[in-house]
Amino acid sequence: MTAACFRASRRRVLQAVAALPLAGVGQRAASADGDGRAWPTRAIRMVVVYPPGGVSDTIARILAEALSRDLGVPAWVENKGGAGGGVGMEAVARAAPDGHTLAFSALTPLTLNPLLSRPSADHDPLRDIAPVAAVMRTPVLVAGTPAFTGRGFADLVDEARRRPGAIRWASSGIATTGHMVMAQVAAASGARITHIPYHGGGPQLNDALSGRFEVLSTNVAALQLDYVRTGRLKALAVGAPARLGALPEVPTLSELGYPQANLMSLFGLFVPAATPRPVQERINAAVNRVLVGGPLAGRLERAYNLPAAGGIDDFRAAVRDDYEANRRLVSAGALRGDRTP
Repeated sequence: MTAACFRASRRRVLQAVAALPLAGVGQRAASADGDGRAWPTRAIRMVVVYPPGGVSDTIARILAEALSRDLGVPAWVENKGGAGGGVGMEAVARAAPDGHTLAFSALTPLTLNPLLSRPSADHDPLRDIAPVAAVMRTPVLVAGTPAFTGRGFADLVDEARRRPGAIRWASSGIATTGHMVMAQVAAASGARITHIPYHGGGPQLNDALSGRFEVLSTNVAALQLDYVRTGRLKALAVGAPARLGALPEVPTLSELGYPQANLMSLFGLFVPAATPRPVQERINAAVNRVLVGGPLAGRLERAYNLPAAGGIDDFRAAVRDDYEANRRLVSAGALRGDRTP
């Protein structure tokens, strides 16, 4: 992402925040909701629905610190990985709907998991979880590991066509954005690629460096970029609106002829669906405050993530749109689980 792109994005964030009905940028103390109750009245628990070690875990901890400073109460992170984010989401769905338990997640536990798994009798993420605040959009990196002998993305596709199933492509889990990138490439190219779903980005990256598979899709972060610079990973493509400033020679998937695979991960905060709307609005307002001008915004931009800002209804519209796009993909038979390491 170029510096100009980030500056333009920052201006959009500032404009969106200025349009929100925020409850005072300098607010630190709890405020009363429409029923006379206060939020927050105690520590906030942020459930990261992925294992430790990935970009989502890193950003969630910075976000928790920023919210703690803004709201004047402790905010702590708990990792609950598994089932493509489903384990953590279920824990949040069952929590008290009072705004003190939040999920930090990409959209896919709501917009893809329900389409790929049998419905649970006691947990429906579309019914039991409410999106409250977008936080960031994260580019996707497609990289070759030491097991990949080709020179570029075209070699990957050619090998997958010549030897169906021989290319093993890892993602951080079934029903993740990385999984969708792989599925879209396979569907568009007609190649048969073996999907290797992991239970998080940390374990996936460790095995990538040892060459246990040929290709991975992962969120762009400083650690992954360091491995590209030192030659331990080979950058093949990115999912992003434009080439990244840190990888100017690496084309986007759109440039390579795969526009439907040119995806980014949208991360945000979610709460139990029964959480009162006034509490949801305060959470949304707090997130938008800390996204502008603080250390969180700078950290996101340095890691080539785009800060996201907007109201609750904007975020819910993004969730609905993503669900419909994934429903079409699943109906076409382009997504399946494959092997688990």
